[in-house]
Amino acid sequence: MKIFVCVKQVPDTETKIKINAEKNGIDTNGIKWVMNPYDEFAVEEALKLKQANAGSTVTAVSLGPKKRVVDSLRTALAMGADDAIVIDAPENIDCNATAKALAAAISQEEGDHSVIFTGKLAIDDNAASVSQMMAEYLKVPHTTVVTKFDHEGDKVVVEREVEGGSKEVVQMSTPAVVAANKGLNMPRYASLPGIMKAKKKPVKELEFSALGVADDQIKVQFKNFELPAEKPACKMIEGEAAAQASELAKLLREEAKVI
Repeated sequence: MKIFVCVKQVPDTETKIKINAEKNGIDTNGIKWVMNPYDEFAVEEALKLKQANAGSTVTAVSLGPKKRVVDSLRTALAMGADDAIVIDAPENIDCNATAKALAAAISQEEGDHSVIFTGKLAIDDNAASVSQMMAEYLKVPHTTVVTKFDHEGDKVVVEREVEGGSKEVVQMSTPAVVAANKGLNMPRYASLPGIMKAKKKPVKELEFSALGVADDQIKVQFKNFELPAEKPACKMIEGEAAAQASELAKLLREEAKVI
């Protein structure tokens, strides 16, 4: 069984974001990059499926500027993935072109493809659409926001969250795309031996242009990025409770103008 897991490299949530000079994206200089947190759940589930099926392999796949995104692939390899594929692509690639390139890279790999895991979304753009688009290009079933996964022969049974706090159970034939949500599992930490082994594991390099996706197929572009306005300083109200309540009502009416 050949298992794939698609990962994305995103800015660390504690990184201070700056807008680039063109105002069409962020300034990538000085940013700390990490594996997308939802993709960590995908990697863990891929490794669990491998452990439950002797002879299986896990291939991690990522796309973006090669010199940078390969670090996240090394993280997946250190967690236990067997090999990796990096697609050297522009920084400004959109979701559709990303999905098409990932599907093309996976399709050309030899072996019995079983499950392709992804995270439900990337925390940098919150688009939540690459997994569905990729499945359509691969012509395989898919589901997202998955919180429970079971593999049964040539089928998978998943539990996913739906609106209203309800759960939905979906059965799909394999190969299939499964997008992981928080709660699916507890991702393992990369051990020191795993980190050392990751340095020797193979990383296959592919060019974006060689996967049948031209630059003019990147349709989505951004402009006029702005950082949110600075929040005003917090005003503390002192005194007895009754006086505080009276002053609060006055401030809400006269300054905030919300009552």
